Amino acid sequence: MRSSNQSAGATASSTTSQEFGERICCCHLRWSWKASWRGCRMSMADLLNAEDIKKAVGAFAATDSFDHKRFFQMLGLKKKSPDDVRKVFHILDKDKSGFIEEEELGFILKGFSSDARDLTAKETKMLLAAGDKDGDGKIGAEEFSSLVAEC
Repeated sequence: MRSSNQSAGATASSTTSQEFGERICCCHLRWSWKASWRGCRMSMADLLNAEDIKKAVGAFAATDSFDHKRFFQMLGLKKKSPDDVRKVFHILDKDKSGFIEEEELGFILKGFSSDARDLTAKETKMLLAAGDKDGDGKIGAEEFSSLVAEC
């Protein structure tokens, strides 16, 4: 039989695990106890080369210069596995809705580098038009994968 200290220690340990809620997700990074695999806290630098990210974001620093095909090519996204492309999609899906909505598209460069600029309304609409294959006003994971594959 356990002593009250052992029992309390076990409870405290369990409580601590639940409070912090750290587990390892499918991508081997920490995630919240209540999060789904889509809630995995991963950064673009975990999936893409940091120097490629810097060059790609820098290439589109000027207003109205964004070209998603060239941007994705510079990042090397087309060469990534379908699973990695899906992970990039989930990082960009900030509200974890399963879609990248127009508002989120406007911040796509910031998804790769926090100090990047926002897309203009024109650039955002062009990206949405290129990626929204079913016309629902948002880009789903499969649409995103298709958009990357077209590069």
